[in-house]
Amino acid sequence: MKIPQIEVGVLFSPRIRFRLNGGFRCNGKIYRGAYEVTRRGGECVLAGEGGTETVALPLEWQPEDYVAADFDLSEVTIGIHFHWERREDQKFKGTLRIIDEGEHLTAVNVLPLEEYLFSVISSEMKATSNLELLKAHAVISRSWLLAQKAKAARVEKGAYCSCRETEEEMVRWYDREDHDRFDVCADDHCQRYQGISRAYAPAVREAVEATCGEVLMYGGEICDARFSKCCGGVSERFEHTWEPVAHPYLEAVRDVAGAAEVPGLSTEEAAAEWILSAPPAFCHTDDAAILAGVLNDYDLETRHFYRWQERYTAEELSVLVREKTGIDFGTVTDLVPVERGASGRLVRLRIAGTRRTMVIGKELFIRRALSPTHLYSSAFVVRREGSDFVLHGAGWGHGVGLCQIGAAVMGAQGYTYREILAHYFKNSTLTRIYE
Repeated sequence: MKIPQIEVGVLFSPRIRFRLNGGFRCNGKIYRGAYEVTRRGGECVLAGEGGTETVALPLEWQPEDYVAADFDLSEVTIGIHFHWERREDQKFKGTLRIIDEGEHLTAVNVLPLEEYLFSVISSEMKATSNLELLKAHAVISRSWLLAQKAKAARVEKGAYCSCRETEEEMVRWYDREDHDRFDVCADDHCQRYQGISRAYAPAVREAVEATCGEVLMYGGEICDARFSKCCGGVSERFEHTWEPVAHPYLEAVRDVAGAAEVPGLSTEEAAAEWILSAPPAFCHTDDAAILAGVLNDYDLETRHFYRWQERYTAEELSVLVREKTGIDFGTVTDLVPVERGASGRLVRLRIAGTRRTMVIGKELFIRRALSPTHLYSSAFVVRREGSDFVLHGAGWGHGVGLCQIGAAVMGAQGYTYREILAHYFKNSTLTRIYE
């Protein structure tokens, strides 16, 4: 098997501004310098140092010299809708493709998978992370992406449904099937990919090259490996977060050394006891050196992640839920857990109001509905203090698969990347599918 080419959707905007650093070929011509593509009415216009012309999309600029040439994209949004959302200029290797997706233009970066991983590993965490963690992440990022490509090839367009809605219930999940004109996006929705600005640290290159072609496999197929920032002490099962398919390599795992028994956290009593306490776990750490090594600067702004708290007045919560779901519940009177997963994360939540009562899910929809950005996780219990709703929570992210902070602690304690992968992905095997 040859190293695959990957298509990454990076920037979504009515206007794409970019600079070609070196010669890039497009439609038989060589381009260099700064350009802008915008939509004007029903046409797209390319403006540059040589003037303005009407163009038909898609357009693709391929580097004349892959090693020497790169391109810059301006005002790329990262952390879309999360509490750390911001814009930054980014630099990329490979081919630039601009496509028209109706509501916006999209800049797509096309490059070899292993080159893509140099940036992903540095974007999802700092390039200064422990080498064994970097190796583990290279394997799971490679596995996840190849699994998504295989999944896209199997599922006919329109045959996959990620939403179930009735008068009483709205349950949906968010996965890479939202993209059908490129393989993955560059943000947290898929995997963070922020070009070469953060890539090419020696440790990252060493980690990717040392694991080149290595993936996790189960039952003859590449594992749909997942990861999140902090599991909160127990990882979640795949089917509680995405489509109702059980993956034996994405079971609940107690985030401690050894074969520790996983507590049953699907009941309210057990979930409350777990979340309102702070049991030991690899990811239960405040070690500044480990956190500074694994978390990017904007992630370090989040100081409380193993256990956290949010407070809303009834009025604040009612306005928030109406704005985020588009459903007018009236004044919210109660938040009632309906179903919890293996980590205590809510899969379905009943919102009761003076005008309407409805069940929502799964975890990401719940997190979006109850926060101006996103709750850290859906592993929370609700306590009433007067008229206020106080959410006591655990973990950061969906909690499925590898726990990045937990894995960072494991690496610091001397575990190898193979041991880290075996801890979080039970029943999987590490296999090299290309050199």
